[in-house]
Amino acid sequence: MNLQTLRSFVEVHRRGSISDAARGLGLTQPAVSQHVAALEAQLGRPLFVRRARGMAPTPLADDLAQQIGDGLDRAEAALATLKARSTSLTGTVHIAGPAELMAEWMAQPLSALWQAGLQIRLQFGGRDALYDMLRGGRVDLACTASKPADPQLDAARIGSERLLLVAAPALAARLNDAADLQTALRQEGYVSYDSNLPLIRTWCAANGIDLGPVMPVVTAPDIRALRAYAEAGAGWSVIPDYLCVRALDERTLVEVAAPAETPEASFYLVWNKSALRHPRVAFARQTLLDAMQEG
Repeated sequence: MNLQTLRSFVEVHRRGSISDAARGLGLTQPAVSQHVAALEAQLGRPLFVRRARGMAPTPLADDLAQQIGDGLDRAEAALATLKARSTSLTGTVHIAGPAELMAEWMAQPLSALWQAGLQIRLQFGGRDALYDMLRGGRVDLACTASKPADPQLDAARIGSERLLLVAAPALAARLNDAADLQTALRQEGYVSYDSNLPLIRTWCAANGIDLGPVMPVVTAPDIRALRAYAEAGAGWSVIPDYLCVRALDERTLVEVAAPAETPEASFYLVWNKSALRHPRVAFARQTLLDAMQEG
């Protein structure tokens, strides 16, 4: 039994498909099938049930993957990181995340990569698109505001944001002076990332507020745009603190006091576990984690 056989098994278990595992590993489908068959022969029991739409793991496969999967990831990542440190790294790292986070929070940590000689290519998107990019190998790393549940992916917390309800000064004064904040919020216009109100819903849930059927005045899939429209007086909004520090200092926006609590959300560096066997990716991940821990 060798590491490649184990890696092929783990990838088939995570992806549920011989063809997807082969594509992710850069191997042929027959090679991956042979690796799985060799491991099954050694164990004397089947690891997967072959189905028309993929491979269903047996209980033995689930137990084996749980016991060796994370350890194999760590071993390959350690070897790849050591290899990267012993050579002169060149090439490109593809990193994705929400546009506003990459523009206003990640620039300083990313500087450690270009100082190490790597080129960086950024892509932007929401959570589902980011996870798809990682699974498909279109990006090496991603920054997200959620921790993935997908067994192909892993993550480390890299920071947090406080969610503030803010408005232009006159509107903020009315809201802060209101006898009933829920009623006041319903009566005033607001701007949101989209009609599902992701940040606003989190803030309202933490403070026991129901907005009812009131729809946003403006939606825009970039929180920096929400900040601009709130400053212009279009309505109130909920914005992460790192995106409105300057506006609060300059009093173009004013925080509306939370009646119960100011919610906090974490964000994460996310990667495809199998990608860490590549020295450039392993080095980039560790360099970013080290830079953000120091910060």
